[in-house]
Amino acid sequence: MLKTHTQHLLFSLSLSIFCLNLFAQNEISSPYSNYGVGLYSNVTSGMYDAMGKVGYALQDPYQINFKNPASYVAFDSLSFIADASFSIYSNSLANAEIKQKATLAHPNYLTLGLPVTRHWRMSAGILPFSNLGYNIVQSINQDNIGVVNYNYQGDGGLLQLYWGNGFKLYDGLSLGFNISYLFGRLTYMQTAEFEGNNFYHSMVNNTTLVDGIYLSAGLQYFATIKNNHKLGIGLVYENSAYIWTKEEQFLYNYSTIGGSDNVNDTSYYYEYKGNMQLPQSVGAGLSYQYKNKLWVSADFKWHNWAQYYHNKESDERLQNTYITSFGVQFIPNATSSNYFKKIRIRAGVQYSTGHILLNNHTISDYNISIGLGFPLKLYNNNSSLGVLFEYGQMGTIRNDLIRENHFRISFHFTLQEKWYQRVKLD
Repeated sequence: MLKTHTQHLLFSLSLSIFCLNLFAQNEISSPYSNYGVGLYSNVTSGMYDAMGKVGYALQDPYQINFKNPASYVAFDSLSFIADASFSIYSNSLANAEIKQKATLAHPNYLTLGLPVTRHWRMSAGILPFSNLGYNIVQSINQDNIGVVNYNYQGDGGLLQLYWGNGFKLYDGLSLGFNISYLFGRLTYMQTAEFEGNNFYHSMVNNTTLVDGIYLSAGLQYFATIKNNHKLGIGLVYENSAYIWTKEEQFLYNYSTIGGSDNVNDTSYYYEYKGNMQLPQSVGAGLSYQYKNKLWVSADFKWHNWAQYYHNKESDERLQNTYITSFGVQFIPNATSSNYFKKIRIRAGVQYSTGHILLNNHTISDYNISIGLGFPLKLYNNNSSLGVLFEYGQMGTIRNDLIRENHFRISFHFTLQEKWYQRVKLD
C-alpha cells in the first residue's frame, strides 16, 4: 500500500511539473487584458465551473472547491483526490468595422486534496491568477513620413501556487485558509515600422517579473432541515497583496533585411525594482441541497480593483466590480443501477459589472454554461469526467470599443483513490 501511495505522489508531482510548463505557455487573445495585471481568471473547479462558477457555500467529499478553503473539511477521511482541467476557446473580436477570430487551448488548473486528521483536511495546486495576451496592428499615413505600421503586443500572466487547509470547528461549521505564492511575467511591446528605406524601425519593450504572497480565508456553515434538506452559507475574504516586481525597459532601433530583423542600436535601457498592490475582495454565497439529488447555489463578490496600483501609481481605468453567479446541479438517481441516471446535469450563469472603464463605458461581461458529469466506473463511482460548454460576451461595439464573444469547451478529470487503508488477507 505504501508503494501505491508513493507512486501516486510521484505521478502527481510529475503531472504538476508538466502542467507548470503548460501554464507558462498559456495564451489568450483579448485587448482588454492590457489593463492592470491582465484579465482576472476567476477560475473554479470543474463541477462548480459548470454551475456558473459558484462555490462559496458548496462542499463535496470528492470535489476540490478551492474557491472556499473551508470546504476542504468535506473530503472523505480515507480518500486522496486529484483534479485537473483544460479548455479549448473559440474567440471572436469585433468592432464597428472588422472581425477577428482565434482558437486557443490551455490548462485551467491542477489540484490535490487529502485528509490529515479527523478535523483537518489539506489541498494544494496550481491555478492561473491572471492572463495577458493581445496583438493589435494599426497603419497610419503620416505627413512627410508616409505609412507607419504600429504593432502593440502583450504576453504573460500570473500563476498561483496554493497550499490550503480546512478545519472542522464543530458539526456544520468549518474554517479554512489558502496561502498562495504568486509569480509570473508581464510583457508589453510596441513597434513602429516605416514603409520605405529612409527610417529605422523602433521597438519599446517593457517586462515586469512578479512574485509575492497572497492570502484568502473562508468560513462555511450548513444546517440540515427535516433530514432531506440542507441549507448552507459561505464567506470568503482575499487580502490586499503587496507584491514585489523587477522591471526592465529598453528601446532599440532595427532594420529589416532579407526578411529578418537586425538591431542597429539600443538607445535606452533601464532596470529597477518596484512594487504592486493587488486588490482585496469579499465574497458570500448561499446554497440549498435536497438529498443527493439537487443543488442550488448563488454567489456574490465585490472586488476592490480601484485600489490597484503599480509603483505607487493607480490606474484610473480600473474600478470596483461586482460579480453575481447562480448555478444548479441535478442527479436523477445517484444510487441507481442505471448508469445514465447517475450522470450529473449542471447549468449556471455569471454576470460581472466589469473592472475596466474605457471611453466612459464600463466593460461588463457575462457567461452562460451547461455541463455533464460522468462517473468513471473503471475506477469507482466517485471518480468522474466532466464536460462544460460555455458561451460568454465581454464589452460592446459602441463608443469605439471592442466586443468579445467566446465559446469554450472544458474537460475536467477527478480521480478519487482510497488512502490510509490497510490491505487485509483472508
